[in-house]
Amino acid sequence: MDSIADAVLNGSYPLNLLDLIGETTRKDHMEKQCIAVPGISEMLANSGVPLSPAVKAGNLVFVSGMPPIDRDSGKIVEGDINVQTKQVLENVKACLEAAGSSLDKVVKCNVYAANAGHFGAINEVYAQYFADNPPARTFAAVGSWPMSFDIEIECVAIA
Repeated sequence: MDSIADAVLNGSYPLNLLDLIGETTRKDHMEKQCIAVPGISEMLANSGVPLSPAVKAGNLVFVSGMPPIDRDSGKIVEGDINVQTKQVLENVKACLEAAGSSLDKVVKCNVYAANAGHFGAINEVYAQYFADNPPARTFAAVGSWPMSFDIEIECVAIA
């Protein structure tokens, strides 16, 4: 490795990133791993929805948009926006933990709400989960989902 680096520095060897980092190093760090999450993966399989609740790729974890699913029953949690938001964030937390990560490693969240008027109530619950050093975030109001719920949150975290 030192001889290639030295040759690149003195100009006698064309710069090739794969030579510098190695093909196996690059490949090992970018394998895609679909993460099974108890209670959520089963519900998705039973409903025929073609997605993984979480995917680990390299040093990142991508959590799909989580609705307020009760992981024990597989049914959508009914209740006001506070109840739904709490369940959604518990589901996000479960996905992250199944992938070996945690809420404190989240770098970006996207919050989708059926009503922009829920912004304040969502923030109250959200702040309980991201009290210190909250991640970057987008909040968007959406039209509707194929099931009856008012919020969905997705995120990206460090593995």
